[in-house]
Amino acid sequence: MRLEGKACLITGGTRGIGAATAVALAEQGAALALAARHVDNDAQQTRCRIEALGRKCVLIPADLAKPEDARRCVHETARQLGSVDVLVHAAGGPVNGGLFDLTPETWQAAFDVHVHAVFHLCRAAIPFMQKKKEGAIVLISSAAGIRALKTNIAYQAVKGALPQLTRALAFEFAGDNIRVNCVAPGVIRTAFHAKMPPEVKKNNLENRIPLHREGTPEQVAALIRELIANDYITGETMAVDGGLTMRIC
Repeated sequence: MRLEGKACLITGGTRGIGAATAVALAEQGAALALAARHVDNDAQQTRCRIEALGRKCVLIPADLAKPEDARRCVHETARQLGSVDVLVHAAGGPVNGGLFDLTPETWQAAFDVHVHAVFHLCRAAIPFMQKKKEGAIVLISSAAGIRALKTNIAYQAVKGALPQLTRALAFEFAGDNIRVNCVAPGVIRTAFHAKMPPEVKKNNLENRIPLHREGTPEQVAALIRELIANDYITGETMAVDGGLTMRIC
């Protein structure tokens, strides 16, 4: 898919991997709609970076845990940008705790943002793509959705659901030339990992990541851009993790 003139909706698009992806797509000529819980300074800075490239950028405040907000993001994108050609679901965040640490409400909230939102976003966005017989969807999973950890059971569960959801959607809508892929980042230099205790970071770099370094949001964004551009890839989950998930231990 050529991105010139395409309308792209990115949830969680105002910071971290979402923001880097927005800029990467804008560099290829896309117009952007960025959905986030808060339209804050980060959101304004991201919009300025996109507009400096000569591309349109729309900010949409939304709580993706709410089905009506997910649907509204799609329809607002179509209203302001003319359609929805690309959907990237990067919204989400950490969910800490083991089985007996989590409340049922926390467990439900994790699925609402990371998984249920995909259902509502896709139901709203795919009809726009079907009209054009072309579309691309990228879901952001995690290395934690591929390999198990001793904690963060809810986060692992929701991120683990996304690769299978990717395959199911890719198979269902291949006949409409709508491709669905998934990216699984490892330890990336974002606010998400900034609070990592020093001893955990040291262990990651020295013992768990074969390349012995963190990744960057721009490296993840480069893969997302390629998955959108390459029209012969669908149903795949690709890790960007310095080799983290290929290890046995």
